[in-house]
Amino acid sequence: MLERTHYDSPIGRLVIEGAEGVIRSIVVDNDYLPTVQKSLAPFLKQCVQELTEYFENGRQHFTVLLNLEQGTVFQQKVWRELLAIPYGMTTTYLKIAEKVSTKKAVRAVGRCVGSNPFGIINPCHRVIGTNGTLTGYAYGLENKRKLLELEKSTKYGKQQQLF
Repeated sequence: MLERTHYDSPIGRLVIEGAEGVIRSIVVDNDYLPTVQKSLAPFLKQCVQELTEYFENGRQHFTVLLNLEQGTVFQQKVWRELLAIPYGMTTTYLKIAEKVSTKKAVRAVGRCVGSNPFGIINPCHRVIGTNGTLTGYAYGLENKRKLLELEKSTKYGKQQQLF
């Protein structure tokens, strides 16, 4: 059974969905109208707690389980690469393409990053253009900038590009 909750974050209302102890999606949806929930599944409580720690205390690693298998094999490869980007650092679409396939796959990687269903926890906001510019973000470049600045502002944030 699909379960849902929300978290009001600095970049908007995050709607968190999952089932059987695994998160299926975390998306920004400012139009979502929360309902009163009598009790929240433990995995949803954990997700909300970890998001709170990320925004308030600079949590660097998330432990909540994600259902990556809902994507194609290629999407899963790209999404796993996103999980490997360290807190406070960035990489490029091209570098991910070279890791999962060839540099010719850069546009396909861009589509996979754009379809990442696990906002923030699977840090697609840490992927930038090859020339260092902020490019593409499902929830707007200003929110991407906010997340990168948040990570840069903590004592752990380095905001360096991976090589």
